[in-house]
Amino acid sequence: MKLHDIAHARTGDKGDTSNISLIAYDPTHWPLIRDHITPQRVAAHFGSFAAENVTRFELPQLHALNFVIQGALTGGVTRSLALDAHGKCLGSVLLEMEVFLKT
Repeated sequence: MKLHDIAHARTGDKGDTSNISLIAYDPTHWPLIRDHITPQRVAAHFGSFAAENVTRFELPQLHALNFVIQGALTGGVTRSLALDAHGKCLGSVLLEMEVFLKT
């Protein structure tokens, strides 16, 4: 299944850094998200678009993870010619990641 089946995302930006929050729809999916969506998986998922550094913060009270991805916005809003200079589509890209529920 895709991550978007069990979570939603919200993005933000500051300069060349993207911030992606990943929030479980259902608290029962929080352990799966917490245990399997690592900074390494996020960097690999973005592939050649991967940034310099992916840092993960856990927010268990919100059943959420927050990823800070430095260098993801090719210069940032005022310096990039990218169509999505704010990186708003990055949350959707992350939600396409495959996850596997244990049966």
